[in-house]
Amino acid sequence: QVQLVESGGGLVQAGGSLKLSCAASGRTLSSYAMGWFRQAPGKEREFVAFINWSGGQTYYVDSVKGRFTISRDNAKNTVTLQMNSLKPEDTAVYYCAADTGSGSDWYRDYDYWGQGTQVTVSS
Repeated sequence: QVQLVESGGGLVQAGGSLKLSCAASGRTLSSYAMGWFRQAPGKEREFVAFINWSGGQTYYVDSVKGRFTISRDNAKNTVTLQMNSLKPEDTAVYYCAADTGSGSDWYRDYDYWGQGTQVTVSS
């Protein structure tokens, strides 16, 4: 089993940047594809990005393409989400998740979840 802890959230003005990190313990992250999801109040959990086990494949939801970058460092057991040009509609709780498969944009495919970190973008 793997435990995931997100960090790096906060309050930022529109146009600003934040870097989210997801640290894993319990097992090596190289066994998993990793994803980032977000959930705004009153809305369903939304896929943001995933990266395969090696880092050679990434996939993003259209709304963040060109602004967000997912990366991983298997040696450090961490996954990051660099978020640039933030918009108020990016406001949500952001979750990292681990998938024993090859990676997916469907949240039910993920086996382990962090507790989430709040990102708030002011206009």
